[in-house]
Order: sequence, then structure tokens, then C-alpha cells
Amino acid sequence: MTRRADGESPVARQILLLQVGVVVVLVVTAVALAALDARRDLRDAARDQATAVARSVADSPFVREQVRSADPTAALQPFAEEVRVDTDTDFVVVMGRDRIRWTHPDPAQIGGRFVGGIGDALEGRVFTEVYAGTLGPSVRAVVPVVADDRVVALVAVGITVDRIDERLLDDLPGILVAAVATLLAGLLGAWLIARRLRRQTHGLGEREITRMYEYYRAVLSAVREGLLLVDSDLRVQLVNDEAVRLLALPPEVEGRPLAELGLPPGLVAAVERRTAVVDQTFVLGQQVLVLSTSPAYWGQDEVGAVVSVRDRTELQAVTGELDLVRGLTESLRAQNHEAANRLHTVVSLVEMGRPEQAVEFATAELQVAQDLADELVSAVEEPVLAALLLGKTAQAAERGITLEIEGELPAVLPVGGRDLVALVGNLVDNAFDAVAETRVRRPQRVRVALAGDAGHLRIEVDDSGPGVAQEDRQHVLDRGWSSKADEGRGLGLAIVAQVVSRHGGSLELADSPLGGARFVLVVEPAGTSGALR
Repeated sequence: MTRRADGESPVARQILLLQVGVVVVLVVTAVALAALDARRDLRDAARDQATAVARSVADSPFVREQVRSADPTAALQPFAEEVRVDTDTDFVVVMGRDRIRWTHPDPAQIGGRFVGGIGDALEGRVFTEVYAGTLGPSVRAVVPVVADDRVVALVAVGITVDRIDERLLDDLPGILVAAVATLLAGLLGAWLIARRLRRQTHGLGEREITRMYEYYRAVLSAVREGLLLVDSDLRVQLVNDEAVRLLALPPEVEGRPLAELGLPPGLVAAVERRTAVVDQTFVLGQQVLVLSTSPAYWGQDEVGAVVSVRDRTELQAVTGELDLVRGLTESLRAQNHEAANRLHTVVSLVEMGRPEQAVEFATAELQVAQDLADELVSAVEEPVLAALLLGKTAQAAERGITLEIEGELPAVLPVGGRDLVALVGNLVDNAFDAVAETRVRRPQRVRVALAGDAGHLRIEVDDSGPGVAQEDRQHVLDRGWSSKADEGRGLGLAIVAQVVSRHGGSLELADSPLGGARFVLVVEPAGTSGALR
């Protein structure tokens, strides 16, 4: 596990502190805005209240009558004070057109001139303002008293700003409770986010995360193997150029599910098993790939898997040729063993004094071998393929299998000698293995039918083995039958499919008249791409 650089705070802690700061600033700002909004609403409410009270007083018939009396103050002062108390306002002032007060909460102010503006109240309109009068700053409304269609007096009603602020203080506890609840919710959310981030970043600092990303990218680009890193949800997180080339991955592959990349199902299943897989062989297009996968852990937690891919195409081709050479060597060894037995037989007949029988036996055996060789050489003009078929004939005889070879092939074919040997050799080996596996009592037979010219090649290989189940035929090459221990066929068919695809041919799987499987290989200019049907 990587250690954090000295003095470097984890990214999760930095995010937590940043979020806490943001939450505190937002809550404080919201409280201030809420207080300002509440203060504005209270002032608007006070203005509406003062206007409503002033209108009620101005519309009162009693007030209209008393403002035209000789001593308005005597009757209006008690009335105004009663209205002020009942409406919870700070002053109710009734004044004349000359702004001389007839009523006031402070009797000493009666007879004095009204302090503040009256706007166009004398013209019959309502006037409101915030003004500092004898009782201090207040929100006030001035309403005309109209009698006989003319303004005969004015009514001013006001609420002091101090009283409004007291009402605001009464509302502040609710605002503060909401602010505290919001702050706690924000802090809890920030802590949960930081906790999740700390778990995902493993407590690393930002410089370390950057450094690790840069180093990992450099390593991925430097290694010669294809590397693929997937997370626990099987989504690709990192991939190098070699993996993109080998697996033919589409662009913008990072973040996409592994199952959507068109990879062989067996390869995806190997990663899904979440167990270590070492050197498992798969076939993708014309490439033979070796896959290794290993679960990735951080501490005790599984975080995904690391997949490495190596190209084994050339090596497999060489290995296939080596297997063919080994088969030829085994065939020569079998022929040598058989020749030694025949030679001992001839020598023993001579020692027994029967030279005529010895000559007859040797001549007959030589004639059989020569006839077989002449027949193959005349039918197959490609010398390497003829030698391969001779070796396969001896190998079949040693294994108790009847190998039948039909048809002719000229020297000039659309497929070169190297590929021709790979095609025929692997198909015949596959047929031999299939015949050896059958548990049904019937003759062990393999038939090879050859036909072709310079622009056409057709090879049919039949066997008397158990055949291939119908539901398995389309999956035969999913993993290339990569392990003989697991699948029983090795990579022979995969190599055949690659060669066929390279030459634009087709490979068809069907039931054989011999009871097993029939592989029909066709290569011609108008052929289809190497498909297994």
C-alpha cells in the first residue's frame, strides 16, 4: 500500500473541509437574507396595517363630525388613544389641513405641527413613508378625511421601527432553528460524501493520486503485453495500446462493460469467475491469444481484476508445424519399427533355409509400400503434403485406424504448401482423436477427400467418431478448444479456421456418413470469410 506524502492531507479530508466551509457560508448567507426578507415583510405589513387603521379612522362619521367642531381635541384625543391601543400601533394623529395636531400619544405634542411629509394627501390620496418623528423612526401612513367632497382634515397612523425590529426578534428563533437544522443536514451530507470519497480514494492525497495515475499510465504504455484493468462491476478502467491492438477494442473503451466489447464469451467468463487464470488460450479473429487474469485487492477488499494478454499467433503456428514434424517423426519411427520386424522375418527365413519364401515375403511387402507411395505421389503432386499423408497412413495403421484417401491435388493450388500441411494435418489429427474417443462398436475409419486446382481447393475429412452435438456446433471455436485436457481437441481447429479466414474460404461442420463429424473446407476466389457453420 502506498504511503501518503509527508504534510499532504487526504483528498477526502480536503473535500470535507471545503464542503463544511461552503455549507457554513451558505447557511450564514441564507440566515442574513432570511432576516432581511423578514424585516422587509414586517415593514410592508406595518405599512399596510397603518394604512388600514388610518383609512378606518378617516372614514369614521364620528371623526368627520368632530374635525369640524370648535374643539376637535376634546373628543378626538380619547378616541385616537383607544384606536391606537386596540390596533397595536404607536400613534394615531388627527390634524387639520394646516398640519396642526389635534391628537397625539404625548399630550404635550398636541397643538404642535406634524413632523414629516404628507405628500399629496391634501389632494385626496394616501401617502406612506418611513420618517423619524417625535417618537423616532416609524412607518407611517397619512390618509385624508373627506367631507362634502373636500379634504377637511388628515389622519396619520404610524408604527415605530423599534417595534418592527422587536417583531423581527420574535421571528428570529424560528429562522435560527431552520438555519441550524440546515447546517446540521449539510454537515452530515458533507461527512457522508467525505466518508465515501475516503473509502474510494483509500485516504490518498491529490498529488499522490496524480502521481499514481501518471506512473500507471506510463507502465501500461511501456509493457509489451496487453494489460486491461477492470473494476468490481467488470467495467474497463485502464487499458494500454497493446491490449487495444490485440483485442481489437473500439475507441473510448474506458468505462464500458467488458461484455459489450465483442470479446470471446470464454474470455469474459474467465474474468467474471474472479479467480486467477494463468495462460489460458483463446482465439480472436486470426489471432491466438494467451490470457492471464488475477483479482486485484486493496487491503482485504477486492477492487477488480488485472487481465494480461499475449500474442501467440506466430508461436502457435510454429508449434503446429513442430507438432506436424513430430507426427512425421513418429510415423517414421513406426515405419522403422515395422521395417525392422520385416527384416528379422526375412533373415529368419534365410537362416531356416527358405530363401525363396524370404524373397517372396520381402518383395510383397516392398510392393505394398511402393504401391501406396506411388498412389499418393501420383494423386498429390505437392511433395510435402504427400509425405504428410504417408506419415498419417503409418500413424493410422499403428493406432488401428483405417485411413482412406480419395481424390487428386495438382502442384499449383490457391493455398501454399505450409498452409496446406496445417489444414490437412490438423483436420486429420482432429479426426484421429475423435475416432479414439468413440465408445460405439464400429470400424475406426477416417476418410480424406481432396479436390482442387489453381483457383479452387476442397478438402473433406470424415470420421466415425461420436460427432459434435447440434447445440455445440456454433460454440466449437468460442475458445478455440484451447486445452486438450478440458476440450479434447487442442488448437487444431482454431488454426484451421485462421488459415481458412486468411484465404477467404469457408469451413463447414456437418454429420458424416461414417457416423461422426464431417469437416468441409473450401477455398476459392468467391468464397466466404472463414466461418464455421
